[in-house]
Amino acid sequence: MIDLRLLREDPDRVRASQRARGEDVALVDALLSADERRRSSGVRFDELRSEQKALGKLIPKATPEERAELLQKAEQLKADVKAAEAAQNEADEETKRLLLQLGNLVHPDVPVGGEEDFVVLETHGTIRDFAAEGFEPKDHLELGEALGAIDVERGAKVSGSRFYYLTGVGALLELALVNAAIAQATEAGFVPMLTPALVRPRAMEGTGFLGQAAENVYHLEKDDYYLVGTSEVPLAAYHMDEILDADQLPLRYAGFSPCFRREAGTYGKDTRGIFRVHQFDKVEMFSYVAPEDAENEHKRILEWEKQWLTGLELPFQVIDVASGDLGASASRKFDCEAWIPTQGKYRELTSASNCDGFQARRLSVRMRDGKKVQPLATLNGTLCAVPRTIVAILENHQQADGSVRVPQVLRPYLGGRELLEPVAK
Repeated sequence: MIDLRLLREDPDRVRASQRARGEDVALVDALLSADERRRSSGVRFDELRSEQKALGKLIPKATPEERAELLQKAEQLKADVKAAEAAQNEADEETKRLLLQLGNLVHPDVPVGGEEDFVVLETHGTIRDFAAEGFEPKDHLELGEALGAIDVERGAKVSGSRFYYLTGVGALLELALVNAAIAQATEAGFVPMLTPALVRPRAMEGTGFLGQAAENVYHLEKDDYYLVGTSEVPLAAYHMDEILDADQLPLRYAGFSPCFRREAGTYGKDTRGIFRVHQFDKVEMFSYVAPEDAENEHKRILEWEKQWLTGLELPFQVIDVASGDLGASASRKFDCEAWIPTQGKYRELTSASNCDGFQARRLSVRMRDGKKVQPLATLNGTLCAVPRTIVAILENHQQADGSVRVPQVLRPYLGGRELLEPVAK
């Protein structure tokens, strides 16, 4: 959540942020009004409580004649205090409710607009000219089936659409990717973490996934647990309700977990293969830093993602995501999009988000610097979303005979294997 003090001091900045996101600007005024009621009702409650305490001291010293009048006044004050407390609680709850609906403040450098209004910041690698090589590229599913690596038919039989099995070299390729990603993250100073896939409502809400993203979250109503769509959620909540010393920062974690997404609103989109699925595994980077270091950490996370994709020998571009396509918790987000030959376009593989103090305030994660205690900043970055990375590797490194060249960085994790070859039928 944003700082209420900032809202009071510069409401126009918050309105501009809401407008850039394509969200309801009237929410800002409703929140200002609720906050004013909360503060004024708090003052009223404190005044009445003070008067009540002062009256309580007078009663024992009063004469019998005075005591009756004072007791009557005390009864009225008791009722007034109770009413003032109820008004204060109601205003406080309304303020919290509205505050949780408000997205993070959009960074001033973020391009304004919708999904297609991103700005390309960099391009890396060379897109292969398959025509010049004399063959038509196959898509990842055709390649994966020939390699004995992907089975979507049985995935659909067992679990429905957008589920799959990774088999044989497909399973080995996932394990190689995960191990290589964790090795890179560990070398960069991240602590490897295996995180819970089920979390309580506060963890999900605290990270900002129960607002605009709620439709894509799986909820187990009987137990009131949520299935995470990313290990960002348990990593953000790891230090919930804690105060960290400034000299402990930065704290960096690399979480590996299964991820679950309903993919609501994507009917008919990316239905072939394993690009857009309901369950997948992912390695996620997560950082806790001092607020003043958040922007530099954002750039560092992006550099680690670029290092990863460069090591996989994939052509990719880096984009500055437009304001209307940001998640509620991010003030700015960079995506790395890999080239997918059979689609003829770049598609998102990794993302790096700066959430400033938004998640930390909601989860009550603070830092102590001397005598000062304040919310810190959190950032997250996808290092390897496994299925999409497999898609990009298969399509970009395929050979004319249907085999797939293994990037050098993965070979130590595949027993030195240089090629994935079709299996005999």
